[in-house]
Amino acid sequence: MAWTSYQLLLAGMMLTTGSINTLSAKWADNFDAKGCKESQSHQFQHPFLQAVGMFLGELSCLAVFYLLTWRSRSSPVPTIEPSQPFNPLLFLPPALCDMTGTSIMYVALNMTSASSFQMLRGAVIIFTGLLSVAFLGRKLEWSQWLGIAVTIAGLVVVGLADLLSGPATGKNLSDIITGDLLIIMAQIIVSIQMVLEEKFVYKHNVHPLRAVGTEGLFGFVILSLLLIPFYYIPAGGLGNTERHVLEDSLDAFCQIGHQPLIILALLGNIISIAFFNFAGISVTKEISATTRMVLDSLRTIVIWVVSLALGWESFHALQILGFIVLLLGTALYNGLHKPLMCRRCREQSEETQGLLQGERAPINADC
Repeated sequence: MAWTSYQLLLAGMMLTTGSINTLSAKWADNFDAKGCKESQSHQFQHPFLQAVGMFLGELSCLAVFYLLTWRSRSSPVPTIEPSQPFNPLLFLPPALCDMTGTSIMYVALNMTSASSFQMLRGAVIIFTGLLSVAFLGRKLEWSQWLGIAVTIAGLVVVGLADLLSGPATGKNLSDIITGDLLIIMAQIIVSIQMVLEEKFVYKHNVHPLRAVGTEGLFGFVILSLLLIPFYYIPAGGLGNTERHVLEDSLDAFCQIGHQPLIILALLGNIISIAFFNFAGISVTKEISATTRMVLDSLRTIVIWVVSLALGWESFHALQILGFIVLLLGTALYNGLHKPLMCRRCREQSEETQGLLQGERAPINADC
């Protein structure tokens, strides 16, 4: 069945904004600018401030939800079903996981390449699968276990490519290893977030835009407040400013003042995450969750090609192999092989359905 123009627009929007989200964050990280008190020029490394911006983008989804709700109420035929009452605090635990995982990933993005950052996020299916068995009582099929094993192999290949190409990009080998490990660690937290959403949130039938916006509200408020103590907490080598603290927000604003293009990169990150979440939710609704998963995988190619074109990283054939292996593992886990094997396998029982399928995709597929 051919896609409509609207469906093509949604798919293009998801692929484009998803790629811009990672690329704009990396673009901001690559800037060098003077900080406060005319200090020496140094790299813009403010992961927690960037995470606040990302949550601001998610928060904007709440405004979109209320706008759509208002239009639905004024329309003769309602387009949005009224959701049942729920306690907004249900979103606090997933929001805390989202806040922690996102912050760790932004720290890691300073240490590794944008394409490896995107590829290594595929580790989420490993921990999601294991946690769904342990805490949700799910039974994974043989293809899902195979998908997890293949994904582990893909992660090894991508990690090896990083180690071999690291010196060519001028990055410290220890930084690359630390960055890659931090990304994988963050996926454990993201998996916990997804299990919490599965267990406590989905049963309330909350509109996805409202769910994303509510988590964004919690993340924005809490992390904004945490920026105050982060300004005083020593961070040693992790701090890139003269004060070497966990997050020097004042230094970030001074750098923006000296290099205005940084604000363009940050705005690109904020705006793209809002449109990416909206497009992802709409693709799931208008086309399928499988299409959403495929598009999410394809943006890794876009990020890799753009990074190569801009000279942010050097070409290494192992990255192609790693991406193919990771894509194969994700496809096996999500059951994309089944239509090719037999038509009767297209519909799965609820007990064997993975968290990354159907409506069990993460509420906010950010970064």
